[in-house]
Amino acid sequence: MLSLAHAVRAADQWPSRPIKWVVPYLAGTGPDTGARILAEAVGRLLGQPIIIENKGGAAGNIGARQVAHAAPDGYTWLYSAAPMAANMLMYRSPGYDAMKDFRHVMRLTTSDVLLVVNPASGIETLQDLVARARAHPGKLDYASGGVGTPSHLGVELFLNAAGISATHVPYKGASELVNAVLGSQVSFGMPIFAVAYPHVKGGKLKALGVAGARRNANLPDVPTLAEQGLQGVELTSWGGLSLPAGTPDPIASRIYEVFSRTLKDPRVIASLTELGSQVSPSTRDDYLQVIRHEIDSTGRMMKSANIQPM
Repeated sequence: MLSLAHAVRAADQWPSRPIKWVVPYLAGTGPDTGARILAEAVGRLLGQPIIIENKGGAAGNIGARQVAHAAPDGYTWLYSAAPMAANMLMYRSPGYDAMKDFRHVMRLTTSDVLLVVNPASGIETLQDLVARARAHPGKLDYASGGVGTPSHLGVELFLNAAGISATHVPYKGASELVNAVLGSQVSFGMPIFAVAYPHVKGGKLKALGVAGARRNANLPDVPTLAEQGLQGVELTSWGGLSLPAGTPDPIASRIYEVFSRTLKDPRVIASLTELGSQVSPSTRDDYLQVIRHEIDSTGRMMKSANIQPM
């Protein structure tokens, strides 16, 4: 371990070279786009470029595993999100421990989750989708961005609440999920708002409901699932910033400080809001509680839906 004096000197010299920010999802997804918006602004404050490295696959496990084993020197970051926590239970061996292998800095944003279909399907309402699933048991399928992602857990909660069944078709990320619904390769899906919204706005996807506690301001006419009689399907995706465990306090504090400043910048807020994300910074302790809650809620969901770890 670094001595306190050594850590302070390291923080004084940090950053002296470019920083790598691992986003464990495909390019073009909501997390990727949001991270790029933040990386540009934070990089200006730090005086060093922040390079986004996409490491999609295994619902974020590949990228998370890479950062968990990286040097704790402040030059490798993780865009941590809900799947990082959920995967602790969804996978038998995710390759990292979400609570022990990272120094979690803060939550950055949250995003609603939408239940969507292809308009060509003839499904106009949530009731239409439920009725079709009941009329054709087991015949409908849905896409997700991978096992353990909000798009997977959300649908399982929905299916359980509605008393219906559907076949899970996992993809490598949210953008592939949306493409599958756009191409009518699957019956429906529940992508995060940031990925689905442009297609809903353009009329290429039909939003049947918001899986949250309240309607989204960008789609005020789309009711929540709870408003439509489905209770217990409240799901919000979140994204944050984590570092390898052992990263010195002064460096972690500096990173927290620059992100806190950036998330107050009106231009950054406007860009993230336009993307469909809500700026929702947290303290380190609050972020730890968010992660613990995600692990606990995943366990309850797996039990109710009879899902076994992979």
